[in-house]
Amino acid sequence: MQENHKTELILFDLDGTLIDTAPDFQSSLNVMLEKYNMNKVSLSDIRPHISEGTSKLIKNFFNINEDDSEFELLKSEFLDEYNLNMTKDCKLFDGMTTFVNFLDENNIKYGVVTNKFFKFANPIINSFSELKNIKVLICPDHVKISKPDPEGILLACKKLNTNPLNTIYLGDHLNDLEAGLSAGVKILGCVYGYSLDENTLNKLNYPFIKDISEIYSHLNIY
Repeated sequence: MQENHKTELILFDLDGTLIDTAPDFQSSLNVMLEKYNMNKVSLSDIRPHISEGTSKLIKNFFNINEDDSEFELLKSEFLDEYNLNMTKDCKLFDGMTTFVNFLDENNIKYGVVTNKFFKFANPIINSFSELKNIKVLICPDHVKISKPDPEGILLACKKLNTNPLNTIYLGDHLNDLEAGLSAGVKILGCVYGYSLDENTLNKLNYPFIKDISEIYSHLNIY
């Protein structure tokens, strides 16, 4: 059981936790699939794969192995297309605006630790005025090893001069939660995101929320 230390910092994963980026992944992927005369994908098709990274996305939907000579070309083409679309239809998850306003009102710092590279993550975050008070953004560009390694979470805590014990990390993938546990922060799995389900988290005895409105009971601000 996680101890209930005072909450001083909230760290979010990005895709599937703070922001629903699936619509822009879908539209970008469908442009390419149509170009190569392949069947388009629905949001429900693509959501479970987003948190696994671009390489697995290309591998799964183009039915191509990473050692194939065409793989890197397809991946590069997809990232170029995504770069054009990445801020068009993404949105904050329901209740997130209210939550970050609550954090601001209670002087609780918040930031993002993501496996998304800075050139994509930063413009997406900056497209939301609601997120103007984010204090730190840690991407693979800033660490030697990405999640599930705890380096990014620990770096965020260090930059904000906050003890990991006073930090909560929210994520929608087991890699997020494993990174959080290794970093010594409190973790919360986000079942509303792309990759986690209640059964898996119950078996692992990992705490979770089904929507962001449930997070308030996990905070200790007094």
